[in-house]
Amino acid sequence: MANGQVGRPSNGPLWIISIIMLGYAFLVKAGVLDGIMHSLHTHKSADLQFILSIVGGVLGVAAAVLRQARKDKPMTNFDTFVLETIPGILFILILAMAIRWYAEPVVKIISNNLVPVIGFKIHKVLNLNYVVLGILVGIIITNTWGIPNFAASGVKTARFVLKMGVILLGARYSFAELAKLGMVSVWMIGFFVLGTVFFVLWLGHIFRQPKSMTGVLSAGMGVCGVSATVACAPVVRAKCSEMAYTIGTILGWGVLCMFAFPTIGKIVGMNPTQFGAWAGTGILNSAQVAAACLAFNAVDIHTLKVGEIFNITRVLFLPIIVLVLATWYGKSEGTKLSFKEVVIDKFPIFVLGFLLLFFLSSLGLFSPPSHYKGKYLDFSYNKRTEVTAEELAVIGEAVKAGVPGLTAAEKEALEDLYKQRQIAGDYKDRNNKKVFDAKARKRMEALQSILAKAKAKQISISKELKSAIKHAVKQVHKKSKTIVVLTDAMIWFFAYGLIGLGMQITKKALAQAGGWPLVMGAISGTAKAVLSFIVVMFFVKDVVLK
Repeated sequence: MANGQVGRPSNGPLWIISIIMLGYAFLVKAGVLDGIMHSLHTHKSADLQFILSIVGGVLGVAAAVLRQARKDKPMTNFDTFVLETIPGILFILILAMAIRWYAEPVVKIISNNLVPVIGFKIHKVLNLNYVVLGILVGIIITNTWGIPNFAASGVKTARFVLKMGVILLGARYSFAELAKLGMVSVWMIGFFVLGTVFFVLWLGHIFRQPKSMTGVLSAGMGVCGVSATVACAPVVRAKCSEMAYTIGTILGWGVLCMFAFPTIGKIVGMNPTQFGAWAGTGILNSAQVAAACLAFNAVDIHTLKVGEIFNITRVLFLPIIVLVLATWYGKSEGTKLSFKEVVIDKFPIFVLGFLLLFFLSSLGLFSPPSHYKGKYLDFSYNKRTEVTAEELAVIGEAVKAGVPGLTAAEKEALEDLYKQRQIAGDYKDRNNKKVFDAKARKRMEALQSILAKAKAKQISISKELKSAIKHAVKQVHKKSKTIVVLTDAMIWFFAYGLIGLGMQITKKALAQAGGWPLVMGAISGTAKAVLSFIVVMFFVKDVVLK
């Protein structure tokens, strides 16, 4: 067990991994695992499970045969960069598959079953998703058994794969996100992103922390968690342990905020828009922003919408932060860099890839340019968006009997759903898309408001009516198939890369960083939360979304 020195490790582990993958593919194809997949809710990915397993298994067998044939021959670049990395790549891939299809679903099921006991979903609070689980598995392996010798070369590919994930991230956003915000909000996000970055850089100087640690922490605290950490780490040459500290600090800080923000917001009487703006600015993790917004107000969906858009917009500042850190780190090396050197020589190629996909996405290459994370609303009047005949009967009975507690808009939306059998504008306006869509959006929001009221137990509706309304709302949400594919690939790149990252984090490296990242994170996070609170209370009055 070791790492670093790689000659020609034994072919045995590669044969074992290949046989395991081929065996798994056979079990999936034969339907032996159908029951387990259904219980874990992973049955929809059965085809992908088969494809990944069969491809991995065949690749492993081919590599094992070639390695055996070249056993007594001098090492070439093909051996070093291809044949010797495949065992490690397949080793991490198996771990990623186990986490995505087994560990993560099991954690979710246990967490959901604990809700009646502890009152909340612990996997959401602690972010026990594939990201965190992957890092933890990697850390456990490297600090117990150590990185197997046969996998050492493959583990080194983790950073490259993580960069590929960041590139694909760009396809999920567009300029339309910025267009939905007023200029005050854009300036506010820009100010706090840049302000936090410079503040953390100053703290790093005060506490005499390594520039690599300070740089990567500033990006994580300023922009948003894992993506920013991964994107900026190469720019400041951050170590794996420093990236782990940054991610841990961000997630830990977010958990505290998730509980504190709703309580404070209610005490001071924030309106839904103000709270969404505050949570989207002060809390870094997307899931935690959503949880805090729903905890503050489960009825008015504007809170969640504002919070998510503020949060997501921070990602669009990522290239600017990369540029700032490239300049700062270059100067710290004692070299005065020119614009060309910063932008062309130092600017990471993979961030250019992110920008390229972002621009293509904004042009509508992958889906309508107004999309939100690859999802968009389709109110076109057609059979696809209709509710079923049974659901229509349930809605008709509710309309006839009346639902106590509904506003006029909610009542009108429910009546129109029965009349048109789908969420849409007025049929007579179908040729005027702007008017037609505007009316449809209002009706959809009114129906979502009915669901939120029912969830908050402000009104009482039957399970069947709730299901029918949910189905109607779901029908008008459309996903871009291209972005779905790109997002799935991104998830796998991150899952793979973060396991490999975790494998490079040793106890010694963690001990060397001490507790200073946590101190700096707490100081900058508190300052950001307090200042953004003041700005929101004075400058964000009501509706931000257009």
